[in-house]
Amino acid sequence: MKELELLKDFDAISLGELDSAMLLDRMDTKFVFRTEQLPDSLDAMAKDYRVLEIGDVRASRYESLYFDTDGLDLYTKHHSGKLNRHKLRFRKYLDSGLCFFEIKLKTNKGRTVKSRTERKEIERKIEGTAAELLTTAIPYLAGDLKPKLSVMYTRCTFVSKLTPERLTIDVGLRYSNDSSDAAFPNLVIAELKQGRVAADSPFVGIMRRHKIHAGGISKYCFGIMQLYPEIKQNLFKQKAKSIQELAS
Repeated sequence: MKELELLKDFDAISLGELDSAMLLDRMDTKFVFRTEQLPDSLDAMAKDYRVLEIGDVRASRYESLYFDTDGLDLYTKHHSGKLNRHKLRFRKYLDSGLCFFEIKLKTNKGRTVKSRTERKEIERKIEGTAAELLTTAIPYLAGDLKPKLSVMYTRCTFVSKLTPERLTIDVGLRYSNDSSDAAFPNLVIAELKQGRVAADSPFVGIMRRHKIHAGGISKYCFGIMQLYPEIKQNLFKQKAKSIQELAS
């Protein structure tokens, strides 16, 4: 997409270098804005960040399949504000072919901790090493968890030259399940990942200058609200309304 043309102006970081900067235990801060605001943001970022490049690809396609119970218990815990809550997904990096089963834990300290195991493909059952990982992390049986939401988007990943942080910028967000789908082509979802929240982040400064405030909702919860409208969502309604207004 044309809004990503400025990626060519960034210094590159390789996948091997990125692995050394992984933040599997971190604090996350989200920003949501419209795609027409992206070029100015990228222009301001170029001197302070490197962009992940795999082959010649700097904007990578992702596909995730999220699991939940039939009653959407994991979503409901998030909606209720419970900490020590989980998200479960298969994630495939479509350009490299890598695929993982991942468990994300939001702790009662507000930190995000991710664990994962490599799998060959996205699967519609949690089996093998994925089921083994599940038993170490979450009080649900694999048979109680079903595929509920597919999410696709294009992601650019950045590493700061100045501070210990990573940044992901997602565009082209699309959701689907077995009966419906929804797309949000005008949205940008940026997520800053830091070992500790630091106000001196170059990206936070850029967002302030553009009057874009921190906040948002997880892609999973937003997607559940779009494709399962009967689910309880009153505590998320204001956030979701603001995002939908941005997307229109």
